[in-house]
Amino acid sequence: MPMDSTVIPLEERPQPRQPKPPWLKVRFPAGERYQQIKSLLRQNELHTVCEEAHCPNIGECFNNGTATFMILGDVCTRACGFCAVTSGRPQPTLDVLEPYRLAQAVRKLNLDYVVITSVNRDDQPDGGAAIFAGCINAIRHDNPDCRVEVLIPDFMGNWGALETVVRAQPFVLNHNIETVPRLYSRVRPKARYERSLELLRRAKEIDATMLTKSGMMVGLGESESEIFEVMAGLRDVGVDIVTIGQYLRPSAKHLPVERYYPPAEFQPFVERGRDLGFRHVEAGPLVRSSYHAHKQAGIPEASAS
Repeated sequence: MPMDSTVIPLEERPQPRQPKPPWLKVRFPAGERYQQIKSLLRQNELHTVCEEAHCPNIGECFNNGTATFMILGDVCTRACGFCAVTSGRPQPTLDVLEPYRLAQAVRKLNLDYVVITSVNRDDQPDGGAAIFAGCINAIRHDNPDCRVEVLIPDFMGNWGALETVVRAQPFVLNHNIETVPRLYSRVRPKARYERSLELLRRAKEIDATMLTKSGMMVGLGESESEIFEVMAGLRDVGVDIVTIGQYLRPSAKHLPVERYYPPAEFQPFVERGRDLGFRHVEAGPLVRSSYHAHKQAGIPEASAS
C-alpha cells in the first residue's frame, strides 16, 4: 500500500520552541523562605499566579516574602493563547471562606503589600467580584496597615461588579490590556480591547483617587508603533502605572514567541511612558504585572515585606 502523502499545512505544524537568550535565564527557585511560603500556601489551600502561570520571578519574590495570590480557584473559564493557568469548567460554588484564609496567610507572612488576582469566572453572575471585595475587607480588618493591589478580570463588562471591587477601596486596581488590538483574536479571543479600556476608564470615574494600572506583553508579533498607541490609549483613560515585559511561551501548546526583545529595547517604552505622563513605567524582559508591585506604587522597600 502506498504511504499516506497528506501534507500538513505549515501553519498547523508544531512550532519549535526558540531557545531563550541569556538575559531571560533565571536561577531554579530554592531557599528556606521559598519553601516556607510554598508550605503556607498549601496549608491554607491558597493558590498563587506565581506558580500557576510559571512566573520566572517566583524564586526572587517568594524568598523576599511576597506573592501574588490567585483567588476563585485554579481553573479559568477562558483559554487565552499565552496563559499557563488551567482552563475548563470550574467548580460552580465559590469558596466564601477564602477571604478569611487569605487574610490569615497575609498576617502569618507579615506582609504590608499584597497583590490579589484571579482566574476568569465567567460562569458567575458577578465574575467573582464579591469575593475580591471580601478579600480586600478581610485583609484590611486583620492587617490594617497592609495595602492591597488587585489584578482583576474584565467581568465581561459587568460594571456593577467593577463598582463592587472599587468601593472596597484597593490601593491599586490593575487590569492588564495584555497585547495590541490587532492580536486580540489570537491572543485573547474571549476578551475585547475596547472593553478593557472602558473598565479602566470607569474605575477612575468611580474613584479618581485610586491608582490604576495595566500591563502588556511584547514578543507576540506587535510593532513598536502599536505598543506606543496602546500606551497612549491607557494614559487617555487615566491609567497611572504601566508594565511591559517579554512574553515567554509556557509550553508547546501555547502561542510561539515571535521575537525576543533585548533589554536595551525596553528603554524607549520607559521614555515614551514618561512623555505621556505615567506615574511609573516598569519595562524589561522579566517584568511581570506584579513584579516589584510595591515599588511601582511608590512604596519603599522596607515596608513591603
